[in-house]
Amino acid sequence: MSEVGASTRRVLAALAARGLEVEITEFADSTRTAQEAAAAVGCDVAQIVKSLIFRATVTDRLVLVLTSGVNRVDEKKLKAILGEPVKRADADFVRERTGFAIGGVPPVGHTSEPVVLMDEDLLAHDVVWAAAGTPHTVFSVNPARLAEVAGADVRAVKAS
Repeated sequence: MSEVGASTRRVLAALAARGLEVEITEFADSTRTAQEAAAAVGCDVAQIVKSLIFRATVTDRLVLVLTSGVNRVDEKKLKAILGEPVKRADADFVRERTGFAIGGVPPVGHTSEPVVLMDEDLLAHDVVWAAAGTPHTVFSVNPARLAEVAGADVRAVKAS
């Protein structure tokens, strides 16, 4: 791996502060989408953790949903869990509130503390792969451990 950039160092530091040491894998090609990441890693798309950022429409809370690469998130389920509607955040909100660009948003290390929800479907895997702060870096982790270090509330959030 080339020299680790500031974004990835921030992710590594946040994981280490929570007692998790990981190895970052860097790719020349993009891992921005779940399909690209799965192809690069050589795993099933379902093992890719999509880090989706939502904006709570009443309180303006930052909401991070960690979901399986094959699933879509049901915003009605998020509303029921959070007690207010949400909408997908735009690129400026994501960058401003997380410190990361879309396509590289990790499960930890954000500049603002998000409400974190995790798709229960991720727990079906022994190992999942999450973004490490850039659209070219990922790390592998046990999904139960990921929920723990991310402070995630594991829920049924996928669209039917």
